Amino acid sequence: MALVAAIVAACKSAPDVPRPQDSATPGAVDEAARGQARASAATTPRAYRHDAASHIYGLNTQRIYKGKLPPLLHAIGVLEVDVDRGGRVTALRWMRAPRHAPDVIAEIERTVRAAAPFPVPARMQRVTYTDTWLWDKSGRFQLDTLTEGQL
Repeated sequence: MALVAAIVAACKSAPDVPRPQDSATPGAVDEAARGQARASAATTPRAYRHDAASHIYGLNTQRIYKGKLPPLLHAIGVLEVDVDRGGRVTALRWMRAPRHAPDVIAEIERTVRAAAPFPVPARMQRVTYTDTWLWDKSGRFQLDTLTEGQL
């Protein structure tokens, strides 16, 4: 009988305690949660690239071009990104910068830096990955890793 009472007591739910984000403004970003990077299980830079692209898409949902991109793009840039063991961006290097669109270069760099911390490269300690940015004249973009293609 004591065993049954102990099991029932253990199963009772704790009283509802509001979580910090419950009192926040709807749609506001919980800064504490934003500062915590999830871990990536990737073992190669190519595999990590998918995690990084998904991370960038998750933080920029309104800026992602939906559907197939038009045949002529405003800019295409190839960027190499160094990420340390904490998910922090330590360096950016342009492999192919869209020099005709310096505003796009600045915006891509700002977007990458603002996305930190990136997923922690737990199995690699640090990683250098490369992705191609496909930029539409509307200011929306796709990353080659997750592109829906082009018309």
